Amino acid sequence: MTSRSPHVASLVSAAPAFESELGSITQLTGATFPILSRMSLKRIVLEAGAIREPQWNVNANQIAYVTQGRVLVSLLGTGDAFSSFVVDTGQMYHVESGAIYHIENIGDGRAEIIAALRTDDPQHFSLTTSVNAMTDAVLGNTYDLPSSAFAAFGRPDAAQILRRAGAAPIPDTAGLPNAHLFDVEGQIPPISSAAGFAKLARKQFWAALSDLSMYHLNITGSGMREPHWHPVTAELGYVWKGRGRMRVLSPDGTLDEYELEPGQAYFIPRAYPHHIEALTDEGIHFLIFFDRSMPGDIGYRATASAFSREVLSASFGVAERDLPDFPFTPVDPLIVGRPNPRDPDRDATAD
Repeated sequence: MTSRSPHVASLVSAAPAFESELGSITQLTGATFPILSRMSLKRIVLEAGAIREPQWNVNANQIAYVTQGRVLVSLLGTGDAFSSFVVDTGQMYHVESGAIYHIENIGDGRAEIIAALRTDDPQHFSLTTSVNAMTDAVLGNTYDLPSSAFAAFGRPDAAQILRRAGAAPIPDTAGLPNAHLFDVEGQIPPISSAAGFAKLARKQFWAALSDLSMYHLNITGSGMREPHWHPVTAELGYVWKGRGRMRVLSPDGTLDEYELEPGQAYFIPRAYPHHIEALTDEGIHFLIFFDRSMPGDIGYRATASAFSREVLSASFGVAERDLPDFPFTPVDPLIVGRPNPRDPDRDATAD
């Protein structure tokens, strides 16, 4: 097994971009995870009573999955579009590039959020820094107030995660349906079998999306994600639960195989063939983000049905009579069963 893979990095143990007793922010970007292209990943942890300061992304849309806790998201977009909604564990939210938003932990325990951005070089502005950049007179003119009204502003550096004073005020409208909110775990899985399931947060089901999407992919101990590739889509996955193994082929013929554990992330460039399987009977759960709102793939199983046996015989250098009896597959199943034993560790077999 490859011990250090260019396709894998740890999000949980990455050097924090911010950390205090109120929470932490870690991220994987092109600077820290060089294989990334057009995507990045963040983990935001908010302790009880903590607030992620109001801010906006400069150069990317964002989608996020709440893996733990309950948060309130308030957002202001173009056209004075105000929005405030509660996001529970297993739900997702979407923020357009440039829209100002905040995240507030309104539960009794810790909240954890895994967010994907549509850039490998994420940049943002905070409300604090932006207001501090203006003089008291300019601020007074803006709000129709005397400049002295802002004399108490000490112009502190942005803290990123702040402590809330008192109870969290939740607007009466926070529970109403909202285009920025998607209950992915409330979805009946469009793909489901004894081998696993996939819940799909993509434009087909979530109209707000434009250039990002996410699958919650579960592969059971008796299943496997068939070898496949995404013709025009990169894949940025986060291991939520369980242990798994992936194999990836690069255009230069390099074959990379590696194991994955909770808290790790992986990146597959567009059109690279790869496969995934669980390494334990408990299975594995991934949050897989894509750089398109409607990702597509081509699987090995359907590929065998796309060509005649004569073509396959010539391609593999195997007599037609000796070819396997490939099942006719007009639609790829995405997840297949695993009747054969797991392959041994490649390093173990090399000793």
